[in-house]
Amino acid sequence: MSSAAGRAPGPAPAAATPIAFARAIVAAYRRYGGAPDEALRTARIAPAQLRQPQGRMTARQMELLSAAAMQELDDEGLGAFSRKLPWGSYGLLARASLTAPDLGVALGRWCRHHGLLVPDIRLELATTGDSAVVRLHELVPLQPAARELSIAFILRNVHGLACWYVDSRIPLQGADFPFAAPPHADAYAHMFPGGPLSFGQAPASIRFDARYLALPLRRDEKALSQLLRQRALSVTVLQYRRDRLLVPQVRQALAAHPGRSHSAESVAGLLHLSARTLHRQLKAEGASLQQLKDEVRFDLARDLLLRTARPLKQVAVAAGFRNEKSFARAFKARMGAAPGEFRAAGGSSSRV
Repeated sequence: MSSAAGRAPGPAPAAATPIAFARAIVAAYRRYGGAPDEALRTARIAPAQLRQPQGRMTARQMELLSAAAMQELDDEGLGAFSRKLPWGSYGLLARASLTAPDLGVALGRWCRHHGLLVPDIRLELATTGDSAVVRLHELVPLQPAARELSIAFILRNVHGLACWYVDSRIPLQGADFPFAAPPHADAYAHMFPGGPLSFGQAPASIRFDARYLALPLRRDEKALSQLLRQRALSVTVLQYRRDRLLVPQVRQALAAHPGRSHSAESVAGLLHLSARTLHRQLKAEGASLQQLKDEVRFDLARDLLLRTARPLKQVAVAAGFRNEKSFARAFKARMGAAPGEFRAAGGSSSRV
């Protein structure tokens, strides 16, 4: 097994998509006895480019080429499976999941319905600890020329569709691929941004924070129709600027670093945001930094008071208060009892 470092990639170069993916699409034409000339012209890919071992193309070229090929061949699987996946299949899958109450139900439904169309693979949505995992199990050997492209396409389709459904940037915690690292392995950091990437690791999978599964869908039929008019469901993951999981991320940062919770700049720095962006996005989610700081501080203070015998001064510092006096004043105002009284009563005097 080989892996790539999990550091965030820099901005994607103008041409980052491997030309090897274009060669896989050309191979699909050969399999069906067709000619890729028109599709290559549409994408402005010259025959000489196809012969470059380490050649790259832009994401837009890949979109144009794959969309043209899928329509001409009437196969959105691009020759990878034992039977064709007719043009419009992925749009149908997206539409069938659009009425789901949250992302978890939508992705689970999408994976099950995919199995009805393609018996060669099985897609599985599972939760492991704090991570949601989408696994791709190969039930029969995929066409060798299309295997890498197909696996990458499906995983990126799932990730991109998930982001689109909830209108949120969903950073990946990692991804696994069942084939050896290809010569263009560096491109995967741009295709699957986030955590570490591993090659030679079956089954293929992507991982992300499981809390995204509880987010409600923010798209409707009109939005989907507009998306499908613009393009086939894109192999390129849209880079959404907003992460709608910011509130729990702020809570987690405050709990993990109580000593750095005194200023918005410090909290924002933990999340690699500006203070202005932090306040703006929290407001859009109906929350405020002060509200979250209070919730996290008092939750931690209550836990320490009831579960430990630490002195009040230590509890105050551990919970992120500047000193014992400010802690006692704020705690009594919120809980209706001084910290010592609250501890002695076993928490029964709490107002919350």
